[in-house]
Amino acid sequence: MAKAGDKSGTKGKKGLKRKATAEEPQEAAVAEDGATESGVQPPKTAAFPPGFSISEIKNKQRRHLMFTRWKQQQRKEKLAIKKKLKKEREALGDKAPPKPIPKTIDNQRVHDETIVDPNDEEVAYDEATDEFASYFNRQTSPKILITTSDRPHGRTVRLCEQLSTVIPNSHVYYRRGLALKKIIPQCISRDFTDLIVINEDRKTPNGLILSHLPSGPTAHFKMSSVRLRKEIKRRGKDPTEHVPEIILNNFTTRLGHSVGRMFASLFPHNPQFIGRQVATFHNQRDYIFFRFHRYIFKSEKKVGIQELGPRFTLKLRSLQKGTFDSKYGEYEWVHKVCALFFEEPFISFQKYRMRRKLCTLSFECLYLMFLTSTSLKEPISDKVFGSDD
Repeated sequence: MAKAGDKSGTKGKKGLKRKATAEEPQEAAVAEDGATESGVQPPKTAAFPPGFSISEIKNKQRRHLMFTRWKQQQRKEKLAIKKKLKKEREALGDKAPPKPIPKTIDNQRVHDETIVDPNDEEVAYDEATDEFASYFNRQTSPKILITTSDRPHGRTVRLCEQLSTVIPNSHVYYRRGLALKKIIPQCISRDFTDLIVINEDRKTPNGLILSHLPSGPTAHFKMSSVRLRKEIKRRGKDPTEHVPEIILNNFTTRLGHSVGRMFASLFPHNPQFIGRQVATFHNQRDYIFFRFHRYIFKSEKKVGIQELGPRFTLKLRSLQKGTFDSKYGEYEWVHKVCALFFEEPFISFQKYRMRRKLCTLSFECLYLMFLTSTSLKEPISDKVFGSDD
């Protein structure tokens, strides 16, 4: 029994030693913090000597402590500069210079030359004579047909049903293996103004085709980040049958004008404000975010919103003249991979390498096709650029 007691005693001593060794750096850190809290701060030269790098400290706890101290010092310096600027602005009064605009990714982007003035006469004439003029002149009322790809799964079907509650006067029909070229004439004969087709891949919606009837245009979007109503946290009750309002943000280019008018033509002209429902299409960095909300006025200045769902993100892949025709259709705009180098000024190095590989592969494929389809008897430069004769 005595031996067993001695063993347990030695184990206890070892445990105490381990605890003591583990608590020593913590006590040192607490003592140093206490010194700073009591008002006696260590000299800056001792804490951060010139050429000092926190990453060189091998002790993890010490490194973390020094990093927190460095962050606190940075915050104090920043706060001191803010207070100094505030005092200077108060002293100057009305003569104070305007506040600097913070730098963001959006306001630092390269200016897009295709952004148009809404009061431009040429743009106004084009909009007065395009395919949506009859809708904006209130000569037609929208009637939408929503369908899916062949053999859709449950998630895609539920998305179609929820879209039909968002867009008034919309009807959901199952595809039943029919081709779009056969569906479009039937839609025109039954006075449908728009056709929406939701495609899927691996049981998840991944694409949307929007075709304006009877004479186009047709837009193909990539769909991502789909969330149905049950998947949205703190969502509101199901939407009512009131006609919602529609908000279109940042559709400022020529292409954006035509896409925005396509979305606007899906909804009736006169929204019912009693329902307090809003459908938003927000364009940011060529991605279109769709949200559906209900708002409530809490007071004269405060407004609360509640998301109803569904939500998803769209990215335009192509815009085609006329109705859907994948073989002989004429395209107004097509998303090209190689052009992305010049469109995005802010791009990560991994994205740059990936896109560079894609471009080099596409050029290599074209070059190989050229070599196989032509004879090498004549110089390649003459084949490509033409001879001097």
